[in-house]
Amino acid sequence: MDMREVYVVTGSFVSFQLFFSCVSPVLSSNFTHGYGRLPPHKLNDWNSRLVSTFHALIVGLFCLYILWFDDAVNKDPVWGDPNLVKLNVAITCGYLFYDLLLLACNWSTMGDAFFLCHHLAALYAYGYVLTRGLLPYFANFRLISELSTPFVNQRWFYEALGHPRTHPLVVINGIVMAIVFFLVRIAVMPPYWAKVFGTFGTPEFERLGLGPQVAWIVSCICLDILNTIWMYKIARGCFKVIKGKLRGGTTDSRKSNDVNNHKD
Repeated sequence: MDMREVYVVTGSFVSFQLFFSCVSPVLSSNFTHGYGRLPPHKLNDWNSRLVSTFHALIVGLFCLYILWFDDAVNKDPVWGDPNLVKLNVAITCGYLFYDLLLLACNWSTMGDAFFLCHHLAALYAYGYVLTRGLLPYFANFRLISELSTPFVNQRWFYEALGHPRTHPLVVINGIVMAIVFFLVRIAVMPPYWAKVFGTFGTPEFERLGLGPQVAWIVSCICLDILNTIWMYKIARGCFKVIKGKLRGGTTDSRKSNDVNNHKD
């Protein structure tokens, strides 16, 4: 790993930690009246979700820029010039380390086994990208999924502030969340795996070696299984809310809290 990536990972970790500890409490208390009334464990969750939204916007938009304009990566998805991708991945790795530390310190209130597996699988695969510059296209493509995170977090913010599940803003955000989550995490699976299978047997694929090949395929399978589980939970919750709205009834948030972990 080049020193540039080390600096970016470290800077990302420190920056997100400062955002969690200093920036988020000030912004939230000044712009959200209900923030100060939340219990301590929800304050931690609120701040962590605001950080994750900030991270998702940075990385997700950078990801789209690379997919649209980085010709070297698009032309050679296995061994293309990884400079911009490594920068984006380093930002994400710094965030993942920060978030793992946060989970470890608040496991009783924020811990989630699925989410822990998600982070570890991502770090395992991204380690090869940072150290050897492998698979830049595929590593960057996986980061498209971050574009769904702001809507997932916004759903939690509404719930924390006591908005009923049938409130128009909550319903609209829930529908948009389900659509975006499906588009960036589920609908992309067929073209992604078609691209993966297209590399099998090529000299570029053989050049990777067994270790990177296993890390790549296994981590992708784990992440897609988790995304499928989360999509099922989101779709089920969205269906319950829409069904209750159409019937003119109310939905008990305690019974429809299908995806309410640390960062879904």
